[in-house]
Amino acid sequence: MHNPKLEVLTPQNAQLIIIDHQPQMAFGVQSIDRQTLKNNVVGLAKAARAFGIPTVITTVESESFSGKTYPEILDVFPDAPILERTSMNSWDDQKVRDALARNGRNKIVVAGLWTEVCNTTFALSAMLEGGYEIYMVADASGGTSKEAHDFAMQRMVQAGVVPMTWQQVLLEWQRDWAHRDTYEAVMKIVTEHSGAYGMGVDYAYTMLHKAQARNQGHNEVLAPVPAF
Repeated sequence: MHNPKLEVLTPQNAQLIIIDHQPQMAFGVQSIDRQTLKNNVVGLAKAARAFGIPTVITTVESESFSGKTYPEILDVFPDAPILERTSMNSWDDQKVRDALARNGRNKIVVAGLWTEVCNTTFALSAMLEGGYEIYMVADASGGTSKEAHDFAMQRMVQAGVVPMTWQQVLLEWQRDWAHRDTYEAVMKIVTEHSGAYGMGVDYAYTMLHKAQARNQGHNEVLAPVPAF
């Protein structure tokens, strides 16, 4: 019997939903450093843009409680509609269900706040009622405590959700360094958001391949940079 979860994520089979990455929601996160959380979700958003991944952005009670989506995410998707709702579960909102259906991709990559509420209820409902596969980006999501995040992830995994990290998603979409149309964009995302890995890429460019530093305005790739 075919198991679709054995298929790797590709730019053709995946879509992304960013759930409630809003300041007030982030204030309550205790499971991950908040600046790291923002770095990771913005890196994931940039990856989605680089690969042309259909992306849905949701907010909850933005005027009365949660605030606006991070401006760094809005900069990545300046023309994307923001789907406002009142329910803690994005799946309950018809606008969200319609947007996901229009994208026509059965694999949904999810990054949201909070893991134990908005992420879990959306994931379970989308699988049960919509027949979607859910790929939960654990390090681009956060809970109100480490225990809340961890046990929510365990509950979702037991239900069939696939746990991932944002960089894993990025590199799975790239898959092959011979894909030159996205190579430069991926390297830029890595140097901006991937910490030590990005520092290693910068080192390879400047010291091994003798390219100018990127902040000097030179982006030419002299040789492929190994991923690991």
